Amino acid sequence: MRIAEILDRDAILAELRSRDKEGVLRELVELLAKRGKVKKAEKALEVLFEREKLGSTGIGEGVAIPHGKLSEIDRIICAFGRSTQGVNFDAVDGNPVHLVFLLLAPEDSTTEHLKALARLSRLLKDPLFRKRLLDAKDQQEIYQIIVDEDERQL
Repeated sequence: MRIAEILDRDAILAELRSRDKEGVLRELVELLAKRGKVKKAEKALEVLFEREKLGSTGIGEGVAIPHGKLSEIDRIICAFGRSTQGVNFDAVDGNPVHLVFLLLAPEDSTTEHLKALARLSRLLKDPLFRKRLLDAKDQQEIYQIIVDEDERQL
């Protein structure tokens, strides 16, 4: 699975306004809703909040990958948000989160959902990739960095 297959250029926020986990989740879900990717934003938020209760999806190194499953969608969708200041996301290492990849998968998806999570995790392990995302000047550059790295690591 390639991230470029599930992340549209217009589903990227180069600078998140929110400074906490709930606000970031709302901001990214609203972005997906505005783009017509999610019809029921409140249901998507409910799913994501429930997942966060199980344990933070802030995986450390300034990264979070909130994810959940929705019955209303028929394919995996992704949004990305960056916070240069950092967000309190209750990350496992206790540090602020700067890079957030939000994933939503169809209710009956198991394999594809896990493949997408694994792919993102693999890409985000690279400190240079994370730094390039943080240093990017705008949405277009962020998207190109993701596409290029995704292709490079195939």
